[in-house]
Amino acid sequence: MSALLAILLAGVGAAPAMVVIDEAATVREEAPPHGQIGMSTAWRISDAVPAPRSFEFRKRALHVGAAIGIHPIDHDEIYYVVSGTGIVHSDGEERALRTGMAAWLYKGARVGIRQTGSEPLVLIIAYPNQATGQ
Repeated sequence: MSALLAILLAGVGAAPAMVVIDEAATVREEAPPHGQIGMSTAWRISDAVPAPRSFEFRKRALHVGAAIGIHPIDHDEIYYVVSGTGIVHSDGEERALRTGMAAWLYKGARVGIRQTGSEPLVLIIAYPNQATGQ
């Protein structure tokens, strides 16, 4: 095999140096996951990243009265509050959240979050993907 062919083949399937995503290209209106309680604006930012990717990175605005219903998680998960107020739930405990606060939720917990107040609750949500064997 020639050296040039070896170099070209080595690059097949390699991850790009970076991916830059404009959140405007990822936005949609939908009911929040895990119970479809109210409505939300979802920016599924990491969906624009080619597979395989090791984690998910999302932004979601829970409209007034909306919630991500209580559900089990099989990974650690972070909810970071960009703006608004809410109540986060984890294994029966609840805590108030406001702009600039983060909730680190642990693998094995039953978690959820609901919007409170008069403004939408805007969150950044990040969590690892399951191993895909890729």
